[in-house]
Amino acid sequence: MTFYTRPGCHLCDEARVLIEAVCAELGEEYVEISIDDDPDLQRRFGDEIPVTFVDGRQHDYWRVDPARLRRALAG
Repeated sequence: MTFYTRPGCHLCDEARVLIEAVCAELGEEYVEISIDDDPDLQRRFGDEIPVTFVDGRQHDYWRVDPARLRRALAG
């Protein structure tokens, strides 16, 4: 799972807590990437962060639904 963020983003902070809990529960790992480190990512996602990708496909943005994320990671 990939988690795109930006420093100082309160939605990212909230999402991180949920992602960490779901990943710990399922024994999954995630990679966190700041879009501020890459101009292409900044253009691609802009203000639609946090963004989560599961299996290379965009899963969610702005808010993370833990039940939906759990299903995607388990499936």
